[in-house]
Amino acid sequence: MARKPKPAQFDIAIAGGGPSGRIAALTLAQQGLSCIVIAPKASRADGRTTALWQKSVDLLRDIGIWADIEGNAAPLKRMRMIDATGRLFRAPEVVFDSAELGLEEFGFNILNSDLNAVLEKSCEAQAGLAVIDDSVVDVDFGADLATLKTASGKTIAAKLAVAADGRHSRLREAADIEVRRWSYPQEAVVLNLEHRLPHQNSSTEFHTPTGPFTLVPLPGRQSSLVCVETPEGAAALLALEPQKLALELERRAHSILGAFSLASQPQSFPLSGLGAKKLVGPRLALIGETAHVFPPIGAQGLNLSLRDIFDLAAVLLAADRTHADIGSTSVLASYERKRLGDVQSRTNAVDLLNRSLLTGFLPVQLARSAGMYLAGKVGPLRRMLMREGLAPGSGFQLHK
Repeated sequence: MARKPKPAQFDIAIAGGGPSGRIAALTLAQQGLSCIVIAPKASRADGRTTALWQKSVDLLRDIGIWADIEGNAAPLKRMRMIDATGRLFRAPEVVFDSAELGLEEFGFNILNSDLNAVLEKSCEAQAGLAVIDDSVVDVDFGADLATLKTASGKTIAAKLAVAADGRHSRLREAADIEVRRWSYPQEAVVLNLEHRLPHQNSSTEFHTPTGPFTLVPLPGRQSSLVCVETPEGAAALLALEPQKLALELERRAHSILGAFSLASQPQSFPLSGLGAKKLVGPRLALIGETAHVFPPIGAQGLNLSLRDIFDLAAVLLAADRTHADIGSTSVLASYERKRLGDVQSRTNAVDLLNRSLLTGFLPVQLARSAGMYLAGKVGPLRRMLMREGLAPGSGFQLHK
């Protein structure tokens, strides 16, 4: 009787080939841990963009890929927030300027397709990192190893499995980790625009009764747009001919960037949220959208995911230096302790801000407007909010 081949064995097996999975793989492989990424190739180009704050940029610089990204990224120096709800209580415009914190910029905005292309190339070239075009169909979390089976019949064993396979994670489900899901009566219409006037490296977020209408700089005279609408409103926008759509979006932007023309095909996505009740399981750590999903407000999504990676890497490398088992319960508990507060606070803050735009309840309108007014008028509060938006906990530190 023929023997079954032994499974290929690694320190870490990462399910998922999006930015979170690949950045985690590069970070850990460069520290000497043997890694494998298991993910099917992307089925279509992603026309969306991602704003990366400075701590995220520092992580990409540390793993040696920022130089390949920076040329296609636009710096974000200022963020304007404009109350366009038309409601009884409205706040004045608030401007957050990176120079007020002594920074050149808050971060950079980049096309997801450009980021993904650099990550794929870097992963293929990274020593100690294997990448297979496959998907995980089953996993067994044993006492000493996690054993993953793929659609093509491969068997892979690892001391630790990292789930970066998104909101419908097969690994999270196999570990019986419960999630809380919720939805919003909103859809995000996403596209890139060319415009006549320069954006001056400033993003502008209009708060409207259906959600944010946000323009974020791209290189040259281009910006990415996230327009949050009702499902009916999103369908009406997508039904417009390109020229009429550009005119309607220019109207909603109050022509602050002049005439618009479309630079990409519009896409739409229903808005929803997800929170895993645990961030770890036996021989398993959750990162990225496997652990947390919320609306595209304040550019928190991927930045939160990269903080997952930063903290996971710190915990695993500390364990590895002392020859501890990187997949042990105690090591994973340390990762969960580091991440839970940040994940919960960001999820709750984004949810609260989004729902405050949807409600007609006057006390909530007043509270939101008062908060924006104070942010605009009170310098220490404004600077605290800026620091906290960039890195959790830093807003409450004393600064000279």
